[in-house]
Amino acid sequence: MPDDRITCMSFHCGLNIMKKTFTVFIALASIVYWLACVHEAEWTLDQHLADALNRHSHTGSLEWYIMPESDDYAALPFQDPQNPITKEKVELGRLLFFETGLGLEANRDVLMGTYSCSSCHVPGRSFTAGRFQGIADGAIGFGQSGEGRSKHPLYAGDDVDAQGARPLPTINLAYVTNALWAGSFGSYHVNTGTESVWNQDTLIAINFKGKHGLEANNARALIVHRQVIHKELMDALGYTEMFDKAFPEIPPSERYNRETAGAAIAAYFRTIFTNQAPFQRWLKGERNAMTEQEKRGALLFFGKAGCSNCHNSPSLNSIPHKFFALGVKDLYQSGFQVFRTGPDDNRNLGRGGFTKRPEDMFKFKVPQLYNLRDVGFYFHGASKHTLREVVEYFNNGIPENPNVPASQISAFFHPLGLTEQEIDDLTAFLENGLYDPNLERYAPKRTMSGNCFPNNDPLSRIEMGCQ
Repeated sequence: MPDDRITCMSFHCGLNIMKKTFTVFIALASIVYWLACVHEAEWTLDQHLADALNRHSHTGSLEWYIMPESDDYAALPFQDPQNPITKEKVELGRLLFFETGLGLEANRDVLMGTYSCSSCHVPGRSFTAGRFQGIADGAIGFGQSGEGRSKHPLYAGDDVDAQGARPLPTINLAYVTNALWAGSFGSYHVNTGTESVWNQDTLIAINFKGKHGLEANNARALIVHRQVIHKELMDALGYTEMFDKAFPEIPPSERYNRETAGAAIAAYFRTIFTNQAPFQRWLKGERNAMTEQEKRGALLFFGKAGCSNCHNSPSLNSIPHKFFALGVKDLYQSGFQVFRTGPDDNRNLGRGGFTKRPEDMFKFKVPQLYNLRDVGFYFHGASKHTLREVVEYFNNGIPENPNVPASQISAFFHPLGLTEQEIDDLTAFLENGLYDPNLERYAPKRTMSGNCFPNNDPLSRIEMGCQ
């Protein structure tokens, strides 16, 4: 009998151990299965995105969307053969872009030498103006990142150097062949065949010189924005030797002017890339660079939302450039106090204002989409103030500008049927997945003049802490 009890107890103990072991096994198996499911879900999301990118890429490979390194000059696309990029040109252009000492044709002596190209293209605001309308000559102040700039009381509205459309950011311009919202500048690419309208004013006539878009536009911009380049000034500011090293092939008598300065700035522009953004890192194989939500948003961008129908290039502009009418408001309709623009502004006509072709009226260039999170004003008329508002506008598909005929509205602009979650996901991709957090790396520590920049007026110097 005792032996029977011992045998029975041993049996039950063994059974209990087996039960516990089995329970632990089931628990471990469940954990392993759950982890496998999570891994599979993540892998599937990455794979779906990779497949979508491969389908939309011009080369059949998602690597087409990867931007080059800024100092890999040979890899920079769409270069002007007349302006090969060199280290010397890039460094000269970088300093000239931020140099307030060039602003010597101000309409009032009080603002002489107080503004630069970067007054409307602030690195801390992703190289855009910190406010709804950029102002160079005619404004004072800076605030935290350009939002505090306001008209000088001595200037009348027509005297200020203000833009009639939101300034496009000067980033990823290596993928821009023809400059500005209307693509007006540049002798080639989409402007081939438009020669009949190049004489419409003295600025657009620069296209007859056979320059590419950035070079032509920059030479024009230095005139429009009242900036001076000549030998005596370059001597005084300390740039002469830099011009000599950047343009040794150009005779000294032709070396120091707005065209060579514009070419140097164009070389600099072509090196400014948002190649540290999470999406760029993901493309290079860093699969954890984007969150799951940002990946879902990217899938929507290249899928259901149809964004890539227009925005399809490494910078997510269009190659070749395309122009579409979306029926958004113009800058004068924004509700802000604006200068030098109104209902009769030719710039409200977009591409049509340049080509004069009826089919081009109210159509604007497809812009790049990186680093828009902190811009704060969107579309050419600054009518939207958050990226979520932009996504909602496309999702609703209802034009807001009564001046734009329905016949001109793009067929791509229609209700998208995105859910609230999908709107959130797409917005997350645009806001965060495409955001390079370190654009200050492209700004110099100082300029040759030693002036404060991007502005040099007394109020800006106080607000920027630059004395």
